[in-house]
Amino acid sequence: MKQNLFLNTALFLWVLATRLAAQAPDTAQDSRQAKPLDYFIVVTGGELLAGAYADAHTHYIVRTLHPLGCRCVGSLIVDDERGEILDACRYATNHAALVLVTGGLGPTPNDITRKVLAEFTGIPLKENPEVVASLERRLHQTRTQLLPNLLQQARIPERGGFLPNPNGTAAGLLFEMASATVVALPGPPRELQPMVRNELTGYLRRRFGVRDFGTSLTLRFVGVGQSVIDQTIKDHVAVAPDVTITSLFEGSRVDFTFSLPGNQPADRERLKQLEAKLREHLEDYVYAADGSTLEAVVLRKILAGGGPLTLLEIGSRGHLATALGASPEAARGLAGAFAAPSVEGAAQLLRISPTALAAGHSAAEQTRILAGAALETTHSPWVLAVGPAETEANNNRSVSVVIKFPDGHWDTQKVGLRDAGELGRLSLTTQILDLLRRQIK
Repeated sequence: MKQNLFLNTALFLWVLATRLAAQAPDTAQDSRQAKPLDYFIVVTGGELLAGAYADAHTHYIVRTLHPLGCRCVGSLIVDDERGEILDACRYATNHAALVLVTGGLGPTPNDITRKVLAEFTGIPLKENPEVVASLERRLHQTRTQLLPNLLQQARIPERGGFLPNPNGTAAGLLFEMASATVVALPGPPRELQPMVRNELTGYLRRRFGVRDFGTSLTLRFVGVGQSVIDQTIKDHVAVAPDVTITSLFEGSRVDFTFSLPGNQPADRERLKQLEAKLREHLEDYVYAADGSTLEAVVLRKILAGGGPLTLLEIGSRGHLATALGASPEAARGLAGAFAAPSVEGAAQLLRISPTALAAGHSAAEQTRILAGAALETTHSPWVLAVGPAETEANNNRSVSVVIKFPDGHWDTQKVGLRDAGELGRLSLTTQILDLLRRQIK
């Protein structure tokens, strides 16, 4: 009896140990996944060192890769010079097994990153047929028609490969050495950011075993500053410690992404509740939660309100038409666009008699007259006209924005023009689109 009791007890303990072992995680695999992947960022660009632009790449990359278990151990900004890039790469590879280099992959003479990294890694470059085909499709030219400087962008490392770039001509480059991996990313944010999120993260999973994104929520804001959103979250929204928050500011628009490591229904429900809480305080500034651009949102509203829209631009110099024209909704949402450098030029373009714009009319009144002429040309339900830049009594600059609605009523608003440069025009475009978004119920 004692012997049977001993055997039964031993069998029970063996079964229990077997089950526990089956349920226990693979400690070797877990330790590999739990250990962060250290990486170093090298940002190239003399314009950054001259103070023309701030470095936004480091902020975006770190915030994007952090949820994957990646840890940035340093970042350097260097000029577009061979010696400086080589020195930076030596320093970076001594501190991390992964180095991300941004900028200098374009077709201009000062885009030397590709050549310098090939020298640094000792990995030759070779023209890649897939990248050539991508250039042919994007530029609507055959290989023989492509200029030599453009074809340089089809040269990729023989050991490593490339990351596709649906948003530009410069593919990302993968230099895989025995001691380290160097990844070169394009410099323009509109190319780098989607490449990091959509292409680089997949490569890091395959090569280094980093974890996948869990579930995330991205709210897109306009008309409110990043600091205001931060403070609102701090004051009114309780965010759990396991929620990673990343933000991106560009052109007066702000994206906030909230991520959880898991991707279960409970995780998605938590983010849904978080979105509801955020909207309680910031609803007026949220223009999308599905990744849509501000341009797409506005054009959908235009179409839902009886569209399409006719544009007349003076002070915005055609930026609105360019921005809206890049949206897939533009084919149905835009009836036509006119751009001129002055009121007189717009009048000539629309064949308006100079007497119709006689002296004594304000810039706003002249803009409305021009809007009416554009309406007669296209007969569209919506018309938006941007008048010339004006200097106010306080020396601030502004433009008059005239909108004609499908129900026949007109509205005129003043919109501030921050500066006369390219960034000012981009900001003006966003302000006008936001105004139109708010006006359309």
